[in-house]
Amino acid sequence: MRYLKTLYVQVLIAIVLGVIVGYLYPSFAPSAKLISDTFINMIKMIIAPVIFLSIVIGIAKAGDIKKVGKMGLKAIVYFEIITTIAIIIGLVIANIIKPGEGVEKPVTAAAQAVHGAEIDWKEFIAHIVPGNIVEAFAKGEIVQVLFFGVLFAVALSKMKSAGDSVIAGFEKINQVLFNILHIVIKVSPLGAFGGMAYTIGKFGFATLAVLGKLLITFYITGAAFIFIVLYLVLKANGFSLWKLLKYIKSELLIVLGSSSSEAVLPNIMEKLEAAGCEKSVVGLVVPAGYSFNLDGTSIYLSLAVVFLAQLFHVNLTLGQEITIIGILMLTSKGAAGVTGSGFLVLTSTLTALKIIPLEGLALLVGVDRFMSEGRAIINVIGNTIATLVIAKSEKLIDVQKYLATVENPEKK
Repeated sequence: MRYLKTLYVQVLIAIVLGVIVGYLYPSFAPSAKLISDTFINMIKMIIAPVIFLSIVIGIAKAGDIKKVGKMGLKAIVYFEIITTIAIIIGLVIANIIKPGEGVEKPVTAAAQAVHGAEIDWKEFIAHIVPGNIVEAFAKGEIVQVLFFGVLFAVALSKMKSAGDSVIAGFEKINQVLFNILHIVIKVSPLGAFGGMAYTIGKFGFATLAVLGKLLITFYITGAAFIFIVLYLVLKANGFSLWKLLKYIKSELLIVLGSSSSEAVLPNIMEKLEAAGCEKSVVGLVVPAGYSFNLDGTSIYLSLAVVFLAQLFHVNLTLGQEITIIGILMLTSKGAAGVTGSGFLVLTSTLTALKIIPLEGLALLVGVDRFMSEGRAIINVIGNTIATLVIAKSEKLIDVQKYLATVENPEKK
């Protein structure tokens, strides 16, 4: 009975119950979606202020603005390298397994809703700078809040000791927000139950049967990326992947149930700080990673392009696949903070390639929800590891505290 009081056990039970209820009572799907959306909204309501305050407190207390700038540049380079590796792995495995062979083509009419959508790069660049910061907070625009937070922190740091009272006040407000988070997270099993019941009730297992090969390919690729690429990255930095996954297991189960990586963003930030990472690196790298280090999304996009090429018997040359890598390196970053970004980015990529019919997107609509959990989990793991890597390289992590908290908690 003691285990039933543990959050990850409660979430796991909720997920199983959600699958059962969704399968037996598909009519419950609208109510289940309401439960899931309500939980996610409860988390979203504090994400923007938590990100803003974490960035401001971290950078302002760091003092050395040049060091912060160096850390930010290092993070961007790391993001691009890792997401490019994710894209390449997706292409390679898709060419080996060939998930698009033998699948019935969708009807063209079903794809009209997504046909023609493209990323407007001018709009994307302009979108980084908020026209109204209050609106940015209200809409939860992470990139805009991140941009404003960095500017605010730099301006505050110029005040030196005169700004100490502002930082102290922000720290108290931040603590209040995390106290709210601790209250909200107690109902996360309900959110996980609702999310899973909705997914199964709405789309059923029939979709899984039709596109099972694509789903299996996606999860095989995701597992290869986590347990080979990210494992080696962590090992090179002297950390254990298995111990880290155990440390954040509750968050990963919440993501599995809710299909949203945002649902655990504040939790991940708090756990990284508790594990010895300085607030400055956590406050900058985690929010930036949620917009620009989407490893799971990168894998999905590369798989989807090859899947659709195979579906329409388009034989991609090596040159075309290299072109896909180049395009995805840009477009996978181009829809940060945009609703429905997965399909938007995929459509933009296909439009740029001009060799694969857009109508194939219709086939992905039904199965997309079953892959969203995997994308979100990979994104969360990738951003957690990115923060550790940057913190270690900048000597902004108490390694002994990390080892005692994450890898050897029983010795504390």
